[in-house]
Amino acid sequence: MHNITPQCEKFVRAQGEDGLLHVFVPHATAGVAVLELGAGSDDDLLAALRDLLPADDRWAHAHGSRGHGRSHVMPALIPPYATIPVLGGRMALGTWQSVALVDLNVDNPQRQVRLSFLSD
Repeated sequence: MHNITPQCEKFVRAQGEDGLLHVFVPHATAGVAVLELGAGSDDDLLAALRDLLPADDRWAHAHGSRGHGRSHVMPALIPPYATIPVLGGRMALGTWQSVALVDLNVDNPQRQVRLSFLSD
């Protein structure tokens, strides 16, 4: 799990207006989550994903490391996108909310995040 909030903040600050930030991860094994980070919630999410999607041999999609198929199922639970309102060049997140890239795939450490902005 990677906190991408600072990169998102920098991007919307450059826009300087109201609109919508769209965060998209163009990968079949990654997702974008909006949640509290750093107070245990991120660890709780990863623990829940380990329980729901164990890294074992049950997966039909079986190339790569053991349990790789779970990485391809995860985006159905944590989608590869999020849309966040922006007011006056600032994300309108709740007090404890952050934007995180979630990726269980240990076979490919290279990830891209695409940010786009929609305004009036």
